[in-house]
Amino acid sequence: MTDTLRVLQFGDSVFPVGAFSFSNGLESAVQHAAVRDKETLREFVGSVTRTAATGDGVALLVAHRAARAGDLDLVRDADEAVYLRKLNEETRTMTVRMGRKLAEAAGHIVGESLLAQRLRDADSGGIAVTYPVALGVLFAALDLDEREAFAAHQYGAALMVLSAAVRLMRVDHLDTQAILFAVNETVPAMYEQVATAGLDEMQTFAPMADVLAAAHLHAHVRMFMN
Repeated sequence: MTDTLRVLQFGDSVFPVGAFSFSNGLESAVQHAAVRDKETLREFVGSVTRTAATGDGVALLVAHRAARAGDLDLVRDADEAVYLRKLNEETRTMTVRMGRKLAEAAGHIVGESLLAQRLRDADSGGIAVTYPVALGVLFAALDLDEREAFAAHQYGAALMVLSAAVRLMRVDHLDTQAILFAVNETVPAMYEQVATAGLDEMQTFAPMADVLAAAHLHAHVRMFMN
């Protein structure tokens, strides 16, 4: 029971890592009419979660296993792999800010762990802590299964978009919950797809998302940071 509560706590959309400040690309997609209605929103969320699984999700799993083995160097490599694959400024900002916030919060709540060591390493001029890696290391520190860490990550990626959608589009909470319910059903298959992948097999090819993110940098009106 306690493990379930830990997953709910650290996977909660209101956990204080600043997720509410980001739309995961939706704001720009709405501004450029790439997302117009419930159906295009569903497709967009599906694209976001697939990219999250084959990119950040791989790094999360590698980091979780590295943390279980006490391998700080491999955790650092996972952070670097995530950071280098963020081609635009806004997604880099998102993953670094949320990663730092999660690491700081975990240090306050959980106490000393490999994640706290990793944060000190970053503060000493090392590679920045990223969100998916921090989540993987934290779940390992809590002795939670890697599948639960992966599921929490995928849930968060989808919910970030859907929470923003309520403020950006003519959709309601029931519409977004129906989309979330459908997307959640895809998570086990996504896990199986990437479970054996290494850092060099991370796939983040999403050219439309990168174009929209670049356009968002120069938008005159912005509600979200990305």
